[in-house]
Amino acid sequence: MAKEDYYQVLGIKRDAKPEEIKKAYRRLARKYHPDVNPGDKASEERFKQMSEAFDVLSDPKKRAVYDRFGQYSDNLADAAARGAGAAYTGGTPFDFSGFDWGTTSTSTPGGGTSFRDIFADLFGGARAEREPPRPQPQRGADIEMPLSLTFEEAITGLTTNLTVNRSEQCSRCHGAGDTGGAVTICSTCKGTGQVQRAGGRLRFTQECPDCEGTGKRRPPCSLCKGKGTLPKTETVKIRIPAGVDTGSRVRIPGKGEGGRLGAPPGDLFIITNVGRHQYFTRKGDNIYVTVPITVPEAALGARIEVPTVNGKAQLRIPPGTQSGQKFRLRRRGAPSLRDPNLHGDQFVEVQVTLPKVISEETKELLRKYAQMNDENPRVAMGLE
Repeated sequence: MAKEDYYQVLGIKRDAKPEEIKKAYRRLARKYHPDVNPGDKASEERFKQMSEAFDVLSDPKKRAVYDRFGQYSDNLADAAARGAGAAYTGGTPFDFSGFDWGTTSTSTPGGGTSFRDIFADLFGGARAEREPPRPQPQRGADIEMPLSLTFEEAITGLTTNLTVNRSEQCSRCHGAGDTGGAVTICSTCKGTGQVQRAGGRLRFTQECPDCEGTGKRRPPCSLCKGKGTLPKTETVKIRIPAGVDTGSRVRIPGKGEGGRLGAPPGDLFIITNVGRHQYFTRKGDNIYVTVPITVPEAALGARIEVPTVNGKAQLRIPPGTQSGQKFRLRRRGAPSLRDPNLHGDQFVEVQVTLPKVISEETKELLRKYAQMNDENPRVAMGLE
């Protein structure tokens, strides 16, 4: 980076004022920030270059060294501070005696602009000099819980009790999370208002989430340890409506995590998982079942009794029914979650079954039937 001209990197003149440097960096940061260009190596390298340039040019002490020597390093700064400038330029050493070289890129008491100030302007952050923010009313988070149901329970609905591990507003601090006492230094960021995070090969600073960039906090509530809520185990009576299926979400209002500072609690969502049935299968609100019938029932027709999810039903089998033929029983399916007065249908597929053991008398009757009816279904299909 030493070979790159910092002024050209930021696109500014050499006599640019601090506000012009800040404005140029802000414009480029909006374009090349890694959060705006995830995975773009070129933008990442560009952002690294402009950040290095801004780090030097926004700090009056570092900029003075850069303008004097055409580059910046800690060694150059130390040498300049000791009066060794002539060894580099052949001229009169630059006087750095009034400067404190203990500053960093995130703290510029000499009047420069820090990275944190820039990103506060870009991304809505705040200066660390303000007081710790007072907590605001916050609605509680929602809770999701799985619930296993039998096939029948999903069709008819269910009322049951569930044990829910949730939270409620702290009775001591009323959800504030602190005692309202004297301000102390934030232990997470050690008062800097910033924490480090990784971004690919680079590391970036971001606002401390615990103090919101102020570097200060109030003593946490001794009961809830600063969370604003306390754990609570509660038995909740729930009603599962008829017609739920696997993956259905049943909302129980107000039984989620507790709110803070008087805000309402979240909701409890029950996620249903419906087990298999011995006979029935389900697609949407329709129910499917396979029922065996005898050869005489298929050939001569019959009225048979078939199971449904709501009890037995009569089904008319017309003469000449083929194996695999389907019949519809209207409104015998599952109730609709949108309107409990609406129901799907039940589809009955019949399978003609042959007896495994045939008496001599039956065999004789079948032989006579074969002599009387020599129709070959394979010929009709063109297979013979």
